[in-house]
Amino acid sequence: MAGFRNGRGRDNRPPQQQPQQAPYGYNAAPPPHPQQQWQQPPQGRPQQGYGQQGQAYGQQGHQQQPYGEPEYFGEPYGGQHQQHAAAANNPGHTQMFSVDDPYAQGGPPPAPVPTGPRLPWKPLLSGIVLRPADTFLRMRDHAVWGPALIVTFLYGLLAIFGFDKARDEAINATLSSAIPYVLMTALGFVLGGLILGAVTHTLARQLGGDGAWQPTVGLSMLIMSITDTPRLVFALFLGGENGLVQVIGWATWLAAGALFTLMVSRSHDLPWPKALGASAIQLVALLSLIKLGTL
Repeated sequence: MAGFRNGRGRDNRPPQQQPQQAPYGYNAAPPPHPQQQWQQPPQGRPQQGYGQQGQAYGQQGHQQQPYGEPEYFGEPYGGQHQQHAAAANNPGHTQMFSVDDPYAQGGPPPAPVPTGPRLPWKPLLSGIVLRPADTFLRMRDHAVWGPALIVTFLYGLLAIFGFDKARDEAINATLSSAIPYVLMTALGFVLGGLILGAVTHTLARQLGGDGAWQPTVGLSMLIMSITDTPRLVFALFLGGENGLVQVIGWATWLAAGALFTLMVSRSHDLPWPKALGASAIQLVALLSLIKLGTL
């Protein structure tokens, strides 16, 4: 009996230690864990999806993403995007906008700029015939009074011999009376070129052009003189009423129309229909005054 009371006869292994229960009113310390455990949502409360987490992130502030979750899941910035879209047009906020392409809507092209300094008179005269587009673009802001006045005056001196009646009168007249007659005719061509060039410039500005008047008037005088030179050369020997001279005259008049249109288009930044309309009065005046050698 004594041995039974002293514990003899039972299992001699030491008793296992039971965890001590915390006193009432105190929270027990959590057991140690080697790794952090994921916090499970409370029972009876549905877990929020990624979209709801993104909205909560934008509404409640910065919230750290769960460990191991990629950032491209969900919409973490959904709330901020909605707030930015709502306040985009309010005062104090800016919003991105697009610039319309004038070429896509058929508007006028942007204004070109001169590509270099003023051309000397030789490259200028040859460029009007061989490279008209580049020449007009380069000279759109440069006055060409010297070449324009000299070339037009020389053209006027010979233009009188391209008309049959005027040539007979100049040949049959005395030298003292023929020289003033020829000089007055040359000055008349210079004055007429100035007036017609000014009319072309005025019409181009009314149609929306932005070019300067000095290059427009000077280049128009050069175009008028250069394009009629082939007809004048043949008219000096064959007469103005010759059939070949008439054909050459029509061809050079059409070439003058093309050069006038191109020059106004480059100098005033206008599309070719408006450029042609601006130079139409000058073309009609040249046709009616010169009459292709039949005056």
